[in-house]
Amino acid sequence: MTTTAEAPPTDRQLRVLLAVVSAATFLASLDLFIVNIAFPSLQAAYPAAGSSLAWVLNGYTITFAALLAPAGRLADRYGRKRVFLAGLVVFTAASVGCAVAWGVWPLVGFRVLQGVGGAMVTGTSLALLLHAFPPARRGPAIAIWAAVGAVAAALGPPLGGLLVELSWRWVFLVNVPVGVLAVVVGLSAITESRNEGELRRTDLLGTALLVAGVAVLSYGLVEAPERGWGSRSTVLVLVGGVVLLVLAVLRSATVGERREPALALALFRVPGFALASLAAALFFAGFGAMLLHNVFWLTEGWGMSVVAAGVALTPGPVVAALSAVPGGRLGRRIGPGNAAALGGLSFALGSLWWVWLVTATPDYAVAFLPGQLLTGLGVGLSIANLSTAASASLPPAQVATGTATFTAARQLGATFGVALLLAVVPLDAAQGVDVADRGWWLSIGLAAAAGLTGAVLGRRTR
Repeated sequence: MTTTAEAPPTDRQLRVLLAVVSAATFLASLDLFIVNIAFPSLQAAYPAAGSSLAWVLNGYTITFAALLAPAGRLADRYGRKRVFLAGLVVFTAASVGCAVAWGVWPLVGFRVLQGVGGAMVTGTSLALLLHAFPPARRGPAIAIWAAVGAVAAALGPPLGGLLVELSWRWVFLVNVPVGVLAVVVGLSAITESRNEGELRRTDLLGTALLVAGVAVLSYGLVEAPERGWGSRSTVLVLVGGVVLLVLAVLRSATVGERREPALALALFRVPGFALASLAAALFFAGFGAMLLHNVFWLTEGWGMSVVAAGVALTPGPVVAALSAVPGGRLGRRIGPGNAAALGGLSFALGSLWWVWLVTATPDYAVAFLPGQLLTGLGVGLSIANLSTAASASLPPAQVATGTATFTAARQLGATFGVALLLAVVPLDAAQGVDVADRGWWLSIGLAAAAGLTGAVLGRRTR
């Protein structure tokens, strides 16, 4: 049973609550995108770091993804307001740590701490809205909450480009005033709620195995070009990562009823949910690889400034935001799986456009912009429809856990996408067209695989 407030919240209280939750979710989402544009500046600041810089991204995404479901379960048991505000404090404090970091690995450590806070915020934000808003008003509130991610993606490149002109440290400092204001307002605007019947504890061992497995496997992929794919160290690290992931699965299957497993394996026995999660993981792998790769191509290959590159990358996220709602309507007509398949195809065609037309001579309007529009359309068609397919395949009692698991699959896909990109296009590689093509071919393959999985999903759910 979930506790209720002493009196129904007023309209003003609901608007303030929505603003606080949306602001916090915006920060957590923004940090999935804004740091990409700072990578060239980070590389210049730490030229000896090499592939270690990948962990500035992966440290956040791995922790964020692995802790989403445990954070939600923790909030259900001990209080959603308490966990939400604590997560916001952790995220804001870690942002300060990132801004003052004195080296690459301290920066990575603070990014991991940011991921912890981001998971606590995102894993509880939707539950706070569902508890406070009456059923008749939940639809618009959830729509605004969901749109925040698209806005964060659209603002990430240009905002990051402007901030990096001051210093890459401002990419993290920008979180601080918003985070502090959200905490202060949230103390009075948010009503505490919890699930009194939730007695299970988070399986810390299974969660640790999952985080370690993803981290070790990603490390092996990133380091493989330098150490050699057939070297003993590479093989041992890759095998070790796979073994840890297998142990995480086995632990989740045998953990017992008193603990919440790190992986909700029962959900993946539902074909619609399993296919939607697989398609989302593949698509976000291609998206994560494409976003980082395009930052480096525009700044290193074509020699753009970071600000110009940020502006040049903006049309894609804008098209994604504008096409999400029409894409959802299309999904209701032809099925979300089929609409997601079209999204994967559009994304693959956009990346193929770059392979076909991009040369060493800058030609943004003809060679690059159309690809941006096609990949942005692919994102708009895919993400909303795969989310719909995943949630629609589950009974109401499992939707909350399913949403967290699906989101975790997306973020883990993005982590592996970055690792795969750096395996085929190392950060210190010459940014020639042939090298750039390898990165775009990777995105083409991942997007095509996501589209094919969406098509299979569409056939099953027609």
